Amino acid sequence: MLLRDPEVRSVVLVRLRVGLGDLLCTVPALRALRRARPDLHVALLTWAEMAPVVDRYPAYVDELVDFPGWPGIPERPPRPAELPAFLDRMRARGWDAAVQLYGDRPAANEVTAALGARRVGGFHDPDRHPADPATHLPYPASMHEVHRHLSLLQHLGVPPAGEDLEFPVGPGDVAEAARLLRRAGTEPGGYAVLHPGATSSSRRWPLPRWAAVGDALSRTGLRVLVTGVPGEERLTAGVTGAMAAAAYDACGATSLGGFAALLRSAAVLASTDTGAAHLAVAVGTPTVTVFQSGDPRRWAGFRRDRHKVVRADVGCNPCPHLDCPIDHRCATRVTVPAVLEQVELVRQATRR
Repeated sequence: MLLRDPEVRSVVLVRLRVGLGDLLCTVPALRALRRARPDLHVALLTWAEMAPVVDRYPAYVDELVDFPGWPGIPERPPRPAELPAFLDRMRARGWDAAVQLYGDRPAANEVTAALGARRVGGFHDPDRHPADPATHLPYPASMHEVHRHLSLLQHLGVPPAGEDLEFPVGPGDVAEAARLLRRAGTEPGGYAVLHPGATSSSRRWPLPRWAAVGDALSRTGLRVLVTGVPGEERLTAGVTGAMAAAAYDACGATSLGGFAALLRSAAVLASTDTGAAHLAVAVGTPTVTVFQSGDPRRWAGFRRDRHKVVRADVGCNPCPHLDCPIDHRCATRVTVPAVLEQVELVRQATRR
């Protein structure tokens, strides 16, 4: 098996996603690889902007290799002028193995093959990219993201080492979150976090409904913090501005680590299907996630007593659309009482 071969001493993992949730769901596979092969040099080929996430896992990843893009990889525009020198550097490294962890896109297999590794493996689409079944696995599109990667590594000789997500939080992160809580006038355990944003509009729930959820949480005695990444100020302001109760707008107010620490001491996170939900799962915070175009079978937290899903089955979801081409019924048919019911259930479960 490829990753059990003692002659494989270095591997480059081709993981070209840019989502926080995507990388967090890869961590169980990285953990399994390190436990099975502590001697293996592990490099992650991805975009340089993912360094703040990757840097949290020095126990599992030895280096991040900056990816300059490639035709057919849609996450970021390719930087074609950089490709020749990039490939020269990669081929000069003499990798023992390169493994495609991206998906069923043939362009990702092209990238993996072009790195000059002695052996290649990974996901593939058998119809569009035939490959050796001993080293490749047809991409299991309907499987949970965590299990997809664990299944591939198991196919390559690496047994699972648990399915839990993890995200290390350090003293500096805790101090940063504590400063924000002082500004917000609350303390650990005394607040709920609402995170209304998502990279695509098809995964966003109407802001007035988030405001109604926030007001209901305020009536239970929780301080409400509304969070978002830089660029989502309009969304967070739309929620806080529509609330009758006072809420704290924390959009862009922390680093990634500070945000993780903020989530870790929250009573609950209510959010869209986005990276914040995965981060909350990773640090042990109860969550309620509104799924619309996304698929909870692929992305929801495993412990359904602590991680609740709210979803309206409208026949056309899940779907691949970034913007709904019709009436966004998967969002409008999710009601405020449905979300609040799940918030109460998850809070009851965590109070036991």
